[in-house]
This record gives sequence, structure tokens and C-alpha cells, in this order.
Amino acid sequence: MITIGEKMVEPTLILAFVAGILSFLSPCILPNIPGFIAFLSGTTSKEKPSRKDTFLNSLFFVLGFSIIFALMGVLLNTFLQGASYEIQTWLSRIGGVIIITFALHILGLIQIPFLMQEHKIDIKGKAGTYSTSFLFGASFAVGWSPCVGALLGSVLALAVTKPGIAFGLLTLYGLGLGLPFLIVGLFTNQAIKVLNKSKVFLKYFNYVVGILLIILGILVFTNNLTIVSNIFAPAGLII
Repeated sequence: MITIGEKMVEPTLILAFVAGILSFLSPCILPNIPGFIAFLSGTTSKEKPSRKDTFLNSLFFVLGFSIIFALMGVLLNTFLQGASYEIQTWLSRIGGVIIITFALHILGLIQIPFLMQEHKIDIKGKAGTYSTSFLFGASFAVGWSPCVGALLGSVLALAVTKPGIAFGLLTLYGLGLGLPFLIVGLFTNQAIKVLNKSKVFLKYFNYVVGILLIILGILVFTNNLTIVSNIFAPAGLII
């Protein structure tokens, strides 16, 4: 675990937060940010939305999917917290295999059909309203999409192996995914310029994430996630 002040932080919580950020940076979300901002603000892509309206709608969007992710964590904690050590061991093995499978999908070595599909929930209402943005966020979490499917699935698999912190894992994943959206909503013009410049790195994204997930899957399968603690905090480093 990682020490923050006098408290110990489970390193997988940090991994979940990073996975959320990586989901935002995925090749099928990042290029669509301008259109996404236009939808939330209720304007066309050529109109300049109000910074306040854009940020507040982004906030409600983030709240929508964050609440869904948190509820997933609560459900996993409720159903799996009392599992025996033997069951937890098998859950770790199954979770590790699932994460490695998602990694192979990201690398393009195999195809998982349900991750190739996008399950949308029609949101009725005027774009640019808080209620619509919130429902859009909730549907974004429920609708398993190619953009976040493999990374979210990996976090869910990790949460199954660690039901005691499932709520924290899914909440921090939502925070990692939501924070960039809020930054873009607050500094729309500046953020979009930066994001446009980063498109050149997208072609390497899947390779990097895929390799990282394979390593994580192996650690989960072999029940050696403590190695992550040594990477983040060698020799008991306090951060």
C-alpha cells in the first residue's frame, strides 16, 4: 500500500483513477470532444457556448455516470464481501484472465463482439439542460461502449477480486474519467487546442494500454498486486 500522511492507500485505487483518465484519452472519445461539448451546451459545433453553461452541464454529465459507477461498486461489495478465501482466490484468477482478454482485444489480437457494439439509451429532452446532461451521463455509464468498454471492464474485474474496495475502485474510475471532462468544460477553447495537438499520440494509445493491462492481469491472476505498491512507493516512500 501507499502511505499518504498517516494513512495507507490501496495502490489499485490509483490504478482505477488512471484507468478513468485513459478512458477519456481513448481514440474514440478524444476526437469527439468538440461535438460532445456542443451537445452538452445545447449549441451547434460552430457556435460559442457559455463557459458557465458548458461547465455546469459537464458537471451534471459527470455526476450521472459517477453515481452509476458508485452503485456498481456498492452492489459488488454487497454480494461478494462475505466470500471465502478460496472463492476470492478463484475470483482473482478469473479476473486476471478477463483483464488479459480485454488487453488482447485492445491490442487487436482478438475481437470481443459485445465490446465492438455501442448500446445507446435514447435521451429525450432538450440538449443543454442539467437533467438531460445528467441522464446522458447515466446512459453513458450503462451503455457499454467501445470507447470505455475494455478499461471499465478491467476495473470491474479488479473490483470483483477486491469487493471490500469495490466502491472506491468504481468511484475513482468515475473521478478519473470525469475530471478531464470538467476541465474541458471549464476551459473549453484552450483544452480543445491541447487535445487536437495530442491526436498524434493516439496511434500508440492502444499498444501502451494493452501492454499495461496484460501486466495488471498477470498480477491479479497470480495474486501479486503488492508489486504495484513497490513500484509506486519503493522503500516505503511517502507520497
